[in-house]
Amino acid sequence: MPDRLKRSLPTAILSLAFLSSTSVFSQEIEKNIKSIFDEALTNNSAWDNLTFLCKKTKGRIDGSPAAAAAVEFTRQALLKAGADTVWLQPVMVPRWERGYEECRITSAGQGSENLAISALGLSDGTTDQGITAKVIEVHNFDELKTLGRKQVEGKIVFFNRPADNTLINSFAGYGGSVSQRTQGPSEASKLGAVAVVVRSATQAMDNFPHTGVTHFEDNVKKIPAVAVSTKGAELLSSWLKADPSLTMHLISECRTFPDTWSFNVIGEIRGSEKPNEYITAGGHLDAWDTGEGAHDDGGGCVQAIEMIRLLKTLGIKPRHSVRAVMFMNEEISGTGGRAYAAEARKKGEIHYAAIESDRGVTSPRGFGFDADSTRLTKLQGLSKYFAPYNIRDFDRGGGGSDISPLKALGALQIGYIPDIQRYFWYHHSANDTLEQVNERELQLGSASITALVYLLDLFEL
Repeated sequence: MPDRLKRSLPTAILSLAFLSSTSVFSQEIEKNIKSIFDEALTNNSAWDNLTFLCKKTKGRIDGSPAAAAAVEFTRQALLKAGADTVWLQPVMVPRWERGYEECRITSAGQGSENLAISALGLSDGTTDQGITAKVIEVHNFDELKTLGRKQVEGKIVFFNRPADNTLINSFAGYGGSVSQRTQGPSEASKLGAVAVVVRSATQAMDNFPHTGVTHFEDNVKKIPAVAVSTKGAELLSSWLKADPSLTMHLISECRTFPDTWSFNVIGEIRGSEKPNEYITAGGHLDAWDTGEGAHDDGGGCVQAIEMIRLLKTLGIKPRHSVRAVMFMNEEISGTGGRAYAAEARKKGEIHYAAIESDRGVTSPRGFGFDADSTRLTKLQGLSKYFAPYNIRDFDRGGGGSDISPLKALGALQIGYIPDIQRYFWYHHSANDTLEQVNERELQLGSASITALVYLLDLFEL
């Protein structure tokens, strides 16, 4: 906030209706927001930070040396950005490691073919000799249960439910297919399956298998579970139609180790008037080991760091304390978000609002707010400040898994929403690389998040 604006109303809680009706204040706000976008679009710091994360800490899965390197790099980046205080918050994380992987199908009538696969996080591995078994294809859990143990036992279950490409909301399409990854191996194991192959949860038709975590229920035997690329799934399905007795040879040498310690990385600008009330913006620092984690979620972390840099560079002094948080362990079990909220509760911190960027870093479209109708209407009043930048979606929505534990502390949940049509082409795959990010789109998002933090700090909606 400009100093002269703060001096004009030193103790007032600034009203959106009041400032909107007072042209000099409104013009000052618009000027500040333009300066945020101008600075973001003419500086390469965020791109340089993302380049380092992608190329120097590739495969930063929880507990790995790459994750440790990312923690140290982002700590230094926050200091360089100008944060008043930077610290590491200990987080207990799982330690799962991918090993050698191979999948080959063999049919008497069609020969043999290798399929591109990627083990699912927390699944068990095979021996180095692998597993050879017949394959049975299903599309949902009802089909699996109808087959029963008699037909499933000793076989490899192939879940082949595609994402619904007719859904314009790509997250809805993903949501309709992902349960076969998260729950499918456990359900198949109950019926005696020896392994599971899951069609990748993506709208793309490519040869990149899309990994992700799977969860086994208590007292259910863990079995090898892998994702197969969508092209591989199509091939496997067509071969099964021609030869239901084909066999698959599967090797997946992944291993699970004891939990270990890692860290959330936190950078703070101390509030000038309400230092004990917090606005948090962040993303998750961990990423699946097969890719560079550019969209998921190195870009979200970089945007939070850039928020600190933009506020400091432009001399905008927030009234509330503002934090940038790089959460650890979003992908597997979410301990980073829970640790952050637990410490906030222990310290009696007041968390006013939290923004999560974890939908990729394509062009910004707006924000989703977990708010009732009255509050949502007030928040939608901020949209006029974003209209010059073609950012128009201010709707009811959610925040994200890392900030969700803060809801119990009263924090307004906000999700940053970029264009989502391409996100699941990269998500959890080796295709999630720096080359799939556009620098201008990344920085439009950084500016959008910073501008929203600035406005929330100003108006207290």
